[in-house]
Amino acid sequence: MNDPIGTAAHAPHPPGCPAHEEAVRLSGPAFQQGPSELYRSLRGRYGSVAPVLLEGDVPVWLVLGYTEVTYVTAHDELFARDSRRWNQWGAVPADWPLLPFVGHQPSVLFTEGTEHQRRAGVVTEALEAVDQFELAHRCREIAESLINAFAGSGQAELTTAYAHALPMRAAVRMCGMPAHGADTEGLVRDLRISLGAAENDDPVAAYVRVQERIQRLVEGKRRAPGPDVTSRMLAHPAALTDEEAVQDLIVVMAAAQQPTANWICNTLRLLLTDDRFALNVSGGRLSVGQALNEVLWLDTPTQNVIGRWAVRDTTLGGRRIRAGDCLVLGLAAANTDPRIWPEGRVGAENSAHLSFGNGEHRCPYPAPMLADVIARTAVETLLERLPDVVLAVEPDELTWRPSVWMRGLSSLPVSFTPVVALGEYRNGNQR
Repeated sequence: MNDPIGTAAHAPHPPGCPAHEEAVRLSGPAFQQGPSELYRSLRGRYGSVAPVLLEGDVPVWLVLGYTEVTYVTAHDELFARDSRRWNQWGAVPADWPLLPFVGHQPSVLFTEGTEHQRRAGVVTEALEAVDQFELAHRCREIAESLINAFAGSGQAELTTAYAHALPMRAAVRMCGMPAHGADTEGLVRDLRISLGAAENDDPVAAYVRVQERIQRLVEGKRRAPGPDVTSRMLAHPAALTDEEAVQDLIVVMAAAQQPTANWICNTLRLLLTDDRFALNVSGGRLSVGQALNEVLWLDTPTQNVIGRWAVRDTTLGGRRIRAGDCLVLGLAAANTDPRIWPEGRVGAENSAHLSFGNGEHRCPYPAPMLADVIARTAVETLLERLPDVVLAVEPDELTWRPSVWMRGLSSLPVSFTPVVALGEYRNGNQR
């Protein structure tokens, strides 16, 4: 009998583990291809809060319930962001792949109270100044350019050639980096490695390179500011130091690029594989909007977030949480919690999902709107340019990237009737 928990591997909890039962490794083929099955099994066995092990058998709690995730994120006085509280630092190896995202840094992600309000305010105001109409126009231009590169071939691999490339170019241009160049391409490559490393990648080294590149950007904008997010952050009355600006820009770029890319790709997958959308995707704005929202419920680009750390001993979902315990927020599991969808059907008609977080540490208010502009423009432009696009493989041949944190396809191969590059068509040079 297939047991998703069994295939994910049980492991006896190490000394000091917060779990009272055998914890479950949050990894493996079963998780990569069908995390919803693992979440369902964990929920059935442990309830809304489950003991799990991260890479290296580091113990944490995975919060699976919608109500519980909402509670944790709304009560910073109980579950705070400063990772220096963690009671497991003695068990974490120096080369642990998650160190770049768990080790305390002078980043807005780890700040609390008035300091968090100061730093988050800088990011929020810098993003609020982004003109959404200008962003949509720029994304349309980027999309047309990317599509032109493969439009005449009749086939493409959309994950790399389109879904990841478009938000990358949009994000770096918003932050004042050139659309092309070695620094830009290297930054995007290293962000991808640090967020979801493949077998031979070094996420810690990649993150160091990300910091170095952003440091050069900040130094350049100090000397010559422009109409961009970086310059606005540096000019803010809160007077960020260079180190603070570098760390917060990494947060902005990482959030704008990888999750938005996965949102685009996962939405295209839904549109190309679900019969409910088959008759309407060609130029169908309403169906695209429904697909974008449904993906945030069912295949949310950021499926797990590490994390929160308990300020004191407390209980959550019937579990005893000790001071210093780490909680991973299971956004994907919470979005599909059967307690909020009692009939077993997840609907896309509302936006109460947790894909952008919740509480004081959720994505700054303008960020979800900007991500929607990028993703919607990307999907609609592709469908308008290539109205007969179809999958080039069977749906069950698609595979997911091996990441506990991000939910995105390894590749999305498609085929379509070849078309001329748009510039050639507009110039009357049809072939």
